Parts: sequence; C-alpha cells; structure tokens
Amino acid sequence: MKKLMTMTRQFRDDENGAAMVEYSILIGLISAAAIAAIVLVGGYVSTSWNTLTNALNLG
Repeated sequence: MKKLMTMTRQFRDDENGAAMVEYSILIGLISAAAIAAIVLVGGYVSTSWNTLTNALNLG
C-alpha cells in the first residue's frame, strides 16, 4: 500500500505531461504564424512577379 501511495504522489507531482502540452501548443502557434507569413509573402511576390512580367512584355 505504501508503494502505491508513493507512486500516486510521484504521478501527481510529475509535470512532464503538462510541459509537453504547453510545448505542443507553442509549436502549433509558431507553425500557424509561419504558414500565414509564407502565404502573405507568397501573395506579394506573385503580384510583384506578374507586374514585372507585364512591364517587360509591354516594353
């Protein structure tokens, strides 16, 4: 019974699971921000590229 109580206390005091969840949320937020930045920059580059090619074709 004493061993069971010790294991229960160790499980209660173990914070590895909580840290893993926090890191997972952080990785998700960073990934979402990176994807948003890539999409925004991609749109800008695409527009700039089309403007450049149109200018070269006309000139």
